[in-house]
Amino acid sequence: MRDGEPRNFLQCCLLLLLRERPAHGYDLYERLGPFGVADGEPTAVYRRLRALEQAGMVRSEWELSDIGPARRTYHLTERGDALLRSRGDALAETRRRLDYYLGRHARAAAPPRAPSRQGAVPRAP
Repeated sequence: MRDGEPRNFLQCCLLLLLRERPAHGYDLYERLGPFGVADGEPTAVYRRLRALEQAGMVRSEWELSDIGPARRTYHLTERGDALLRSRGDALAETRRRLDYYLGRHARAAAPPRAPSRQGAVPRAP
């Protein structure tokens, strides 16, 4: 997990991708790229998928292939979908807090403004 990344973000991303469509582990790994959570570590994705399956959030089945080895196809379960909905709500709240923080951070990092010259007499050229 990177500094500043919400806890369990990889889990949320995997559940979201499986809500979109069932997939093989490596397909999920490739689709995680835009989320910035896989960081070149497919093993972390497979470990998380196994943990999600043990917790009943996803299920898998072996799919035979004519051109290669059998692969697991992962599917989102009802329990996983319920968790995804609750995590979506939690992430929305985290986003609200981050927006507040970043606004304050931007104001604090801005260069100080020059003192107001309100009421001062303009100088002659």
